Amino acid sequence: MVQFNESIHFDRRFWRVDIDGSKAYAKGLAKAGIITQDEANSLVEGLEKVAQEWASNTFVIQEGKDEDIHTANERRLGELIGSVAGKLHTGRSRNDQVATDLRLWMREQVDDMVKLLQEFVGVAVERAEKEIDVVMPGYTHMQRAQPIRWSHWILSHTWALTRDAQRFVDLRKRFNKCPLGSGALAGHPFGIDRKFLAESLGFDGPTENSLDAVSDRDHVAEFLFAASLTLTHLSRWAEDLIIYSSAEFGFVTLSDAYSTGSSLMPQKKNPDSLELIRGKAGRVLGTLTGFLVTLKGLPSTYNKDLQEDKPPLFETVDTLRAIVQIAGRVLHTLTIYPSKMEGALSADMLATDLADYLVRKGMPFRQAHHVSGACVKRAEETKKSISQLTVEEFVAINPLFAPDVMTLWNFTQSVDHRSAIGGTSRSAVLQQIEQVKAWLHEKR
Repeated sequence: MVQFNESIHFDRRFWRVDIDGSKAYAKGLAKAGIITQDEANSLVEGLEKVAQEWASNTFVIQEGKDEDIHTANERRLGELIGSVAGKLHTGRSRNDQVATDLRLWMREQVDDMVKLLQEFVGVAVERAEKEIDVVMPGYTHMQRAQPIRWSHWILSHTWALTRDAQRFVDLRKRFNKCPLGSGALAGHPFGIDRKFLAESLGFDGPTENSLDAVSDRDHVAEFLFAASLTLTHLSRWAEDLIIYSSAEFGFVTLSDAYSTGSSLMPQKKNPDSLELIRGKAGRVLGTLTGFLVTLKGLPSTYNKDLQEDKPPLFETVDTLRAIVQIAGRVLHTLTIYPSKMEGALSADMLATDLADYLVRKGMPFRQAHHVSGACVKRAEETKKSISQLTVEEFVAINPLFAPDVMTLWNFTQSVDHRSAIGGTSRSAVLQQIEQVKAWLHEKR
């Protein structure tokens, strides 16, 4: 039961934030007159010594005694400074202590995650700007649809990650309240200044309700969701690149550092980094579901089930951090083959441009769409590309066609017609690039 109950093997990650919270609490006890200033100084100095042991990896965990990081630190503090250590827990419960530690630790992780996402976005926008003149097929239903710029594809995934970063920023604002001073569930019996505690620890203020404070794990669920959505976006990004790197496409090649060879077939170059991103994303999505199931049936307020918030959270943080870093390096070192991309373009992808041509001559789009389809059918019947149809053949289908129809078969011209905001024209993509740069500058 001791082994089943203890959490020190995973919540030891909280050693520093636990000590930070305890130092602030010692000062708060002194401010409230519950302990003397000398006792507070002794507690703070002792806690700093405990922190030094953790930092130097010399802290010795005592099996059977150190149930969790809180009891471990308090036990060691008592060994260092004596019985005054017992005053540190006055009015405090492990319930509000762990709730505070969790928020302090998560605050750091969220800040780090935003920085990592910004780094990925920085790499993406740099490539988008550098390779803006590369044109490639765009796909719907995995079928070639219309020509787009390679940079437009990069930015399509980049915008998703800017939203992910903003979700983490918004999440931080919601949970940056201090539970310390809530006690086990009913509040603090000695009138401690909770605003002082919150300010000391960099929170925006104290939590409003002690019952809610010790049992609230919304921020963990929100973090798991934000991480799951981020990894969903990166998994889709990875899937595109896996497809584009196949011999059938040949649009890109991964750096050797981020791919592996086959154990049997010497000609193979496998996109293992991208496949692992895709695979690990699925596991993280599972942790979100599992944690929500843990939460859904809990009575108020604190229950030991909540100890199970940390393993999925820690795993998710580690996985997300690794994936974002690897994804950024994959993108930075990726080799693209513009000739392969442009070679995959075909004239039938300009069938919509043909309809647009008729619209510009006054034909309603629904009719123009039908006429363009007739042109596609004519090309199929004559076993020619649509661009190989003669002016006479076009005119036979509809008299609005004229010799200038032959100027349509230009892919760069086609993408540059899509110049509205968010489009794939050079000007629209450059506008996106400047917007992303402005977002990065603002957030940094």
